[in-house]
Amino acid sequence: MQRLRLKADGRIVEILDGREFPLAPSPSVGVQEAAAPAAKPAVRDLRLRTRLTQLEFAAKLGMPVETIRNWEQGKRIPRGPARALLAVIAHAPETVFAALAGASRQV
Repeated sequence: MQRLRLKADGRIVEILDGREFPLAPSPSVGVQEAAAPAAKPAVRDLRLRTRLTQLEFAAKLGMPVETIRNWEQGKRIPRGPARALLAVIAHAPETVFAALAGASRQV
């Protein structure tokens, strides 16, 4: 039986004796560069629509401001739950921020 693992950067590796061996080539640089420009303005535009600074936006989301900066500069792209949260914020920002503020008071 073959054990495979999907890495966060898109690589597929085979696990043998506790070591990882590449199974498929890593994604080409062109694919990553093509995704970054689309994600870069989207997060910035969303933040600007909410009229918040990077620091305020990060605080409302409960994440480090460096994460917001990396998204806006295209160094990283939002994935998984972060992408879903941003999609919901795009449709109902005040509702999301109110829910997150209420959740932080209950903890």
